This record gives sequence, structure tokens and C-alpha cells, in this order.
Amino acid sequence: MAKQKKYIFVTGGVLSSIGKGISAASIGMLMEQRGISVTMIKMDPYLNVDPGTMNPFQHGEVFVLDDGAETDLDLGHYSRFVQGAKFSRKNSFTTGRIYDTVLRRERAGGYLGQTIQVIPHITDEIKSHIRDAAADYDLAIVEVGGTVGDIESLPFLEAIRQMKAEEGAGNVLFVHLTLVPYIGAAGELKTKPTQHSVKELREIGIQPDILLCRTDRALPQDVKDKIGLFCNVSGRQVFSATDVKNIYEVPLLFNQQGLDEEIAEKLGIWTGRPDLSKWASMIERLHHPETDISIGIVGKYIDWHDSYKSISEALIHGGAANHVRVNMVYIDAEELEKGNQQDLLASVDGILVPGGFGERGIEGKIKAIHYARTHQVPFFGICLGMQLAVIEFARNECKIVDANSAEFRPNGSSNVIDLMESQKAHTDLGGTMRLGAYPCQLLKESKPGTKTKAFLAYQNESISERHRHRFEVSNQFVPQLKEKGLVISGKNLNSETGEELVEMVESPDHPWFLGCQFHPEFLSHPLKPHPLFASFVEAAKKLHQERSK
Repeated sequence: MAKQKKYIFVTGGVLSSIGKGISAASIGMLMEQRGISVTMIKMDPYLNVDPGTMNPFQHGEVFVLDDGAETDLDLGHYSRFVQGAKFSRKNSFTTGRIYDTVLRRERAGGYLGQTIQVIPHITDEIKSHIRDAAADYDLAIVEVGGTVGDIESLPFLEAIRQMKAEEGAGNVLFVHLTLVPYIGAAGELKTKPTQHSVKELREIGIQPDILLCRTDRALPQDVKDKIGLFCNVSGRQVFSATDVKNIYEVPLLFNQQGLDEEIAEKLGIWTGRPDLSKWASMIERLHHPETDISIGIVGKYIDWHDSYKSISEALIHGGAANHVRVNMVYIDAEELEKGNQQDLLASVDGILVPGGFGERGIEGKIKAIHYARTHQVPFFGICLGMQLAVIEFARNECKIVDANSAEFRPNGSSNVIDLMESQKAHTDLGGTMRLGAYPCQLLKESKPGTKTKAFLAYQNESISERHRHRFEVSNQFVPQLKEKGLVISGKNLNSETGEELVEMVESPDHPWFLGCQFHPEFLSHPLKPHPLFASFVEAAKKLHQERSK
């Protein structure tokens, strides 16, 4: 007899950005450590079909999965906390995608002339998406985007209300994250926002089973009991979600309060206790590093750090592996373009140029790359960052003074970055993106007896990494680049077209100068840092130690 599937639905109240994604991911990590298979699902209430075309200033980074799905950044949190799940486009969907599916089916006659309504057609489609994504796992943790009380979240909330009745009360758990602010003038923790938030949920038929209270201090038991009294739960089902120095402390905080034990008991899941020793050891390294280093992140979205969320987390992972604390210095590429902030380049121990789209700030990024290459500062270029490293090298070493990218100069005569011939056949840009996981073959040695930095990091000649880009290094210019000393240390062979694509470049005469066309940050984990980030941070640490002598 098949095991009964369990569901946890995580909602948030009072205000946005309260921490639902981290809380859901932390619960997932704890339940996985208890020995059950866990998947995680994000439901977003906006009408965009996915976040792929959304401005990073509004929505933060786009997190790409192996199958090419462009998803919300919370999928990044899930991937960093839950190791056993294989996430795909099933694990992330929006109101826009739900309506698109329903309307396409209606146009094709799939509803046999019925009047299409939010209930039951939209809610049924939501439930179908949830069950499809949960199919191969014991427990599905579903985060409902938005804030309770927002009109756009109502179809999702109605769908999960129905699921409790359909799946059985013992198989569905509602976890509600809310805010308990401390008012300094009154010297009190205020529970009224939580009471109102739960009231909103109960009015639409959802009674939370567990309350997570975001606060800047641990809740005394009498406050928990008061919240429980007014929210119709026991005081022991009210937990403190206190502010922490590092997001990776949250699972330990929840475990110390017995949250995972309470969840297991309420869902009737019989498991062992989780082994969190490795996780605790990682936290210890983060809290007590041997030294601090600084990494300059040169970009144009620096006022909204969520635009580079996976990169900053991967740097933290690399720091933990090297027993250092990584301080991120965000450097405005447009300011560099104007000749400002040069002092920041000189002060950091490593320079990272991340991916992006568009021409704004490009020359500033190229200046940063030139500085790193000529001043022997560890450099890491990701996606667009790698392309700009190729442009910088072509201009200054190959003397191709007008070297550029077809993204910025479509009719340029020296576009060392260009669309491949197979891409040029597309009449619309939408068909030219390379999205998702692609294999890469690494060059083992740059010259006899000298291993490439790529191979030293991976210790493997065949890898697979996730991509999100449109333009490639033009093979027309590869011979000139190689002749002047740029090493092509990673390649992808397109089996359909026969085109050979440059995946990684590096400078053999530099302490650590490497660019990759893919996004390694998407595969980094706190207990298993991505090899390139660990190697880059190690090089930055070495420079920092040399400077400190």
C-alpha cells in the first residue's frame, strides 16, 4: 500500500519580504534530515507567466533550473537548503501560467462549452499543478507567494483550503508566518498584527496549525500563549522566527524550539531525529573565520542585492570552505565608467563581474576586468562577465581595438561575442536563448605539466552547468585569442549543429583569472560549495594574506 502523501502550506501575513522562502526552505531541510523525501513548490500570484522577463530591480534574480525553467529566487533558497529534491519547472508556477493553461485548454474545446470560472476551473488547475509536482515525494512544502489579504492570492488560498478537505486533515498542515513587532516607546511586543493576519486567513476558511512569528527577540511563553488564545492554537504551536546573523542559522533555531518534532507529530510522520552536526559546523566556521576578505561585485543592479542573491550565497559557501568571512563590496559599473570608485578596485581581494543583459555599465565592467588582469587580482567572470573578459583581452592583447559584442553593436566588424549561425536563423530573440543544463568538456592542461584552473577546481574533465544567455564567443576570433595566450579551458559541442561553443576561458600567467559562460552559483550549497567559488575565494584569501605581511 502506497504511503499517504503529506503537504505543508506556508503562507505569510502583515507585510511582504517577511521570510517565507527561508522559513519554508528551513522546514524542508529539517524534514529531509529526518529521513523523508521532500520537494518544494513556489506559487507566485503575479500575472507574468514566469519571471524571465522581469526587471531584477523589481523581482531580484532569475533562478534557472536544469530543464531551463526561469523561476523565482526562492527556488534558489530551496536548492541551497534541500539537497535531495530534483527541481523542475513543475516546482514553480504563477497565476499567469495557471490562467494561460486554462485559457488555452478552453480555446481548444477542452471544457466542452462550460462557463470557465475561478472556482472550480482555476482552483482545480492549481491543485493539479501541486499534486503533479509532489508526485514522487513523501512530503511537499508549498509556499504561497504574496501576503494574506492581497486579492491576487485568493485563488491559491482557496485551492489549498480545498486540499485540506480532499487530502484529509491529518495529511495537510498550514504554517503561517507573521510579524510580532517590538515597540520601543511602549517597551512591548505587539501581537495585534498577528491576530489580524490570522483573522484574515480564518475568514476564508483556513485555520493555521502552526504560527511562526518573525521578531527581533525570542517570544516569552506568556506572549506565545496570548497569541495562541486569540488565534485558536496552542501556545506550544507558536514559534519564534527571530532575526539571525546568517540565514543558515534558521533551521537550527527552529530545531532548538522543536518545530520539526511538532510538524512530524501533527502529520503523523514517524522519523528519527535529524543529524545537524555538519550544518552546525558550517555555521561555526561562518561565525568564527580565520580572517575576513573582500570581494568586489561589479554590476549595475547593486542597489538591489537580491539581483545577485545566488552569487552572494555562493561566495559565503566558498568562504565557509576556506574558513574566511567574505565581505561583498558592491561596485557601480556606471560609476567606474565615469572614472569614479577606482579606489574600491584597489581595496578588494578579488573582483567578480556577474551576468546581465544590456549595454548600460559595460565599459565600467571592462575597466574592472582590465584592472584585475593587469594588477594580478583574482578575477571571476560569469556569463556576461566572461564575455566582457574576452572583449577586454581582444582589445588590449590582440589589438582588436573595436572588439565588442553583437548585443551592443549588432553591425560591428569585430564582434568577438556574437550569435552563432544556428541562432541567427531565428526571426525572434526568444528562440536564441541557451537555457538550462549543458555539458562542458574541460581542458586538463594549458601546457604540458600545467593543469588548467578549471580542471584544478573541478578535478573532472566532464561537467554539466546551467546557462541563461543568448550570445557566445565567436569562433572566428578564437585562433587570435589563443595565439595571444588566452586559454579556452572549457567547451561545449552542440550535437545538433556541430558548433563548438566556448564555455570557459582563463589566463595561465595570472594567479586566478577565469571566466565561464554558465552560472555556477545556481549549483552551490552551504555544505558543498561550488568548486569555482571555493577556488576563487581561496585565491582571494591568498592575496589578502600576502598583502597583510
